[in-house]
Amino acid sequence: MTDTSTLDLGPQTRVIAHLAEGVSDDQLSGPTPCPEMAVRNLLGHLLGLSVAFRDAARKDLGATTDTSPDAAVPDLGPGWREELPKVLDELAEAWREPGARSGMTRAGGVDLPGEVAAAVAVDELVIHGWDLARATGQEYTPDPHALRASHDFLLAAVDQPGRDEIFGPVVPVPSGAPLLDRTIGLSGRNPHWAPEGR
Repeated sequence: MTDTSTLDLGPQTRVIAHLAEGVSDDQLSGPTPCPEMAVRNLLGHLLGLSVAFRDAARKDLGATTDTSPDAAVPDLGPGWREELPKVLDELAEAWREPGARSGMTRAGGVDLPGEVAAAVAVDELVIHGWDLARATGQEYTPDPHALRASHDFLLAAVDQPGRDEIFGPVVPVPSGAPLLDRTIGLSGRNPHWAPEGR
């Protein structure tokens, strides 16, 4: 598995911020690869997970780290265009701190080692970046180090009990397919997903 102990989340958070900037207001109600989420809900989820994993890195445990991501369908407030890039920067900065990956922390109401929380955060950013790009018709080039870490994280989880309840069943992808397609398949998504009519 890829060593994420020194992986900088900054390049991938900047990819997400750039994608979010490219979302028009009339796209916010459009569908995404996440069946229960419109684009606005996906952006709300990205905002919420960025806050949660920022605070997990800081070991600032409380409401933001204790709430399950399934507690409610996330939505956006009026200031999200300013708030999301700011929180993404804070997320990346928090995981650069020397103690962020040591000891235990919490995210989504689950206690886990700091190094595992970092790997989960990277995976969330890579997969939901693809979701956002697909939903809004944008090109997606994730940070290659983050992509490799996400792939290895998902591959290591394939045989874990309860895995399908978290990610959904693996979608078979040819072994010679691009790494991004193979990673998306491991996440339980069809790499060829597109909104109807596109």
